[in-house]
Amino acid sequence: MRRRKIASHYALINGRLERNIIIEVEERTITAIEQTENIDNRAGVEFYPGILIAGMVNAHCHLELAYLRGAIAEGSGFAGFASAIGRVRNNFTTEERLRAASVADAQMWEEGIEAVADIANDHLVMPIKEHSAIRYHTFIEFFGLNNHDIESARKMASGDNCSLTPHSIYSVQDEPFRTICAEGNAPISLHFLESDDEKALYSGHGSLHDWYERQGWKCDFLHYGTPTERVARNIPNDRRMLLIHNVKATTEDVAMLNEHFTNGLFWVLCPESNRFISRTEPPVDMLRKKRVKIAIGTDSLASARHLSMVMNMSLLGDIPLEELLIWATRNGAEALGLEATLGDLRIGTAPGIVLIEGADLQNMRLTSETRSRRII
Repeated sequence: MRRRKIASHYALINGRLERNIIIEVEERTITAIEQTENIDNRAGVEFYPGILIAGMVNAHCHLELAYLRGAIAEGSGFAGFASAIGRVRNNFTTEERLRAASVADAQMWEEGIEAVADIANDHLVMPIKEHSAIRYHTFIEFFGLNNHDIESARKMASGDNCSLTPHSIYSVQDEPFRTICAEGNAPISLHFLESDDEKALYSGHGSLHDWYERQGWKCDFLHYGTPTERVARNIPNDRRMLLIHNVKATTEDVAMLNEHFTNGLFWVLCPESNRFISRTEPPVDMLRKKRVKIAIGTDSLASARHLSMVMNMSLLGDIPLEELLIWATRNGAEALGLEATLGDLRIGTAPGIVLIEGADLQNMRLTSETRSRRII
């Protein structure tokens, strides 16, 4: 077995950026972690300028949409983006879809993503994920106001590392939403409060409401009054919960859901996607003040130029680097229930080792030159 000793200026250990850390690895398993002032005098140490962290966890992705990179115009808005996907998705061959997904998977691995919470609507790219070095949890997404066929979705979600989840609080009728949320104990991943129209729908106005009216679609869940009330009244409080986007979340929404969920509530932010689709920003300052657990996702290449965790971290504002790195590693692992093996540099685990390079190490901030690359 090959033994390596890896060191850098800093390493994220137990949630803290520590100086002069040497990490000893056999194959991919960490066998020792040592802090020393004499790295330069130690034989056989590989030194990399920057910060060492565990492999990152992309807490929201749609690998199957990688073929749509550059196919949809920026700034089209929430409804415009959804309708654009419907118009262009049939313009690509199966080979093009598979090739794009394979390239995106390889790039995520090289940039240090160890695990992905991936959304899927079919099985097309499942073989890519099954053979990937990345650890995927695939959420089979159920949606459609005229769709009540949960059984076919259940079959699709019956594979290893798969589970069924509702798409959102505006695209699934009441009975299938409640049924899906009551089954099993896997995490639930829910697109949540991505636009004002989601809340407006529940009070009978807004572009989403008007679109449904034009299509002749009726919603049987508007009696809950708000999206947040619907979540709290239908999803068991002991489910691990990933709320995705959250750009329109308020302090009241946070308070209600914090009180309801007892086994892990994670607010997953995808800032590049939000800017791309609707020029919106997640309420980072409010979420930090409420001390919620934040994780980071990339969303899909339909609404982002690349699947870069570092890029998404850099778009979240002037947040202490230590905090951002925890969001990208430990919190993402916890969201998927993988915290025992991933998300932290710990002896006896194999979480991957990633280098953050090009950061401002004097002020501990990301810069436009910051990149990530895999070491182990």
